[in-house]
Amino acid sequence: MSSPESRNTRPRLLWTTTLMFSLTALVALIAVPWYGIAHGYSLSAWIAFGAFMVLGSMSITAGYHRLWAHRSYEAHPVIRVALALWGAMTLQNSILIWASGHRTHHRHVDDNERDPYSAGRGFWFSHIGWMLRDHPSGQADFSNAPDLLRDPIVMWQHRYYLPIALGMNLIPPVLLGLVFGNVLEMLLLAGFLRLVLAHHFTFFINSLAHVWGKRPYTEENSARDNGFLALLTFGEGYHNYHHLFQYDYRNGIRWWQFDPTKWLIATLSWLGLASNLKRASNFKIYQAVLATEFRRAREQLAKDDGSLEKWRGVLEQEYQHFLSVLEQWKAHKAHLYEQTRDKIAAHWEHAAMGTRIREFEYLLKMQRKRLALLKVQFS
Repeated sequence: MSSPESRNTRPRLLWTTTLMFSLTALVALIAVPWYGIAHGYSLSAWIAFGAFMVLGSMSITAGYHRLWAHRSYEAHPVIRVALALWGAMTLQNSILIWASGHRTHHRHVDDNERDPYSAGRGFWFSHIGWMLRDHPSGQADFSNAPDLLRDPIVMWQHRYYLPIALGMNLIPPVLLGLVFGNVLEMLLLAGFLRLVLAHHFTFFINSLAHVWGKRPYTEENSARDNGFLALLTFGEGYHNYHHLFQYDYRNGIRWWQFDPTKWLIATLSWLGLASNLKRASNFKIYQAVLATEFRRAREQLAKDDGSLEKWRGVLEQEYQHFLSVLEQWKAHKAHLYEQTRDKIAAHWEHAAMGTRIREFEYLLKMQRKRLALLKVQFS
């Protein structure tokens, strides 16, 4: 889909941003391999590259994204300061600008006029093009971030972002270079190469994760789950789940899904450095998956010439059962709310209600299995 702006009204080029991306990419593509071929890199430079890559990128995923943009957990001030410092090292703008823009993206996802990096405007635009020009959809609007405007750490980093970002990109690699006697190696690997890779791995979530992968939880937007991208982005690749349950501190909810950001947050919680970790309930997750699968099954049967008519009735029966379980769940939640509000629920009644919730989850889990068997019949 073409951009809302025509060639005659194309927004002005942002020269500082464009030069930053261009020059760092040139150094990473030309100088880094040339020096490696001509002189080689020491083990200490590679270790620093890996360490800074992890610290910077996970400060974006655990800090900018899951802590500040989505408030999916709370963190100790020491952790917040560390995330603010190492996040600045990635040169992805201040927490305030990043998180506010990301909230706008979630609210208006795929809206070419209002989503700052809408995938509907093409791969290049959603990957990096949205940052190279002064697009109206990318204008800073902090009305959606009053909590961030009140956060002293966020505002400190925002006010002094440039010196903090420059300092974090120069001081650590130079100091390590002086210690190990390889300043240029440190700047090339732990500086330029690390920065360029961190940029584009993060940008893949805005571009690739909206065109490549599966949509098991919702088809209401273009976000996809992609296990390979999760490897590059410290767990951010499970993007379809994230767009539906953005308040969840997890992106990969299965034990086998690669989400080191989730593991970091959980570890901080065990150490008493993070709290109030938010999670979507299993029932809500099963509900989303089943609703999506029912929609797909109905669409598949709608294309049939009549030979699968008997399965249409079975599917409709299962769907009505699904709706019935949802109504029972809503009634149960309302009852639980009343009991909690009036403070008359005894301990045993809370336990009974917990058991009932697990029963609802089991009903949806079993229904998903029946639906899978049913789909085999008319696939």
